[in-house]
Amino acid sequence: MTSQQHAGPSRPPLPRGWRRRLARLPIAFYGVGLGPVFGRRLLLLHHTGRNSGLDRRVALEVVAHDRAEGTWFLASGFGPEAAWYRNLRASPKTTIQVGNRHYAVTAHFPSAEEGGEIMARYAPVRPRTARRLCAFMGFDVDGSADSYRRAGRRIPFVRLEAAPGQRVR
Repeated sequence: MTSQQHAGPSRPPLPRGWRRRLARLPIAFYGVGLGPVFGRRLLLLHHTGRNSGLDRRVALEVVAHDRAEGTWFLASGFGPEAAWYRNLRASPKTTIQVGNRHYAVTAHFPSAEEGGEIMARYAPVRPRTARRLCAFMGFDVDGSADSYRRAGRRIPFVRLEAAPGQRVR
């Protein structure tokens, strides 16, 4: 298996039509200053198109946030081929918006083992969302920490680290 392939289920289909508009609605909320509506649950990620060089934006759920460390963790529900994930791989320095605050961040890509631990910690905090993410990606989980750990090893995670000196809230 090459590094471009991944074991497991195929990537879920990208949303189209009204589902795509619905999925992109949080971007519009951020655009008119309503980012605080999402609290710390969602963030707006700015990223640069790896081919076009254009500024892109996507609203993503925060899997975990460590205020003291100045880090946010994200999961790519569409796998390693998601445009934002690939763009961060090509250009890891970027900015995010959480509520009305902006942060300069650098993307890091945890190992599969780290991903398993991230998912095992996330599942008890957001059990319904964790089950849905796993089902969406085609992973079978039984609710145990071990089953979430196995699934998490196959989910691409991103750790965003705030630039030194930024006060993270």
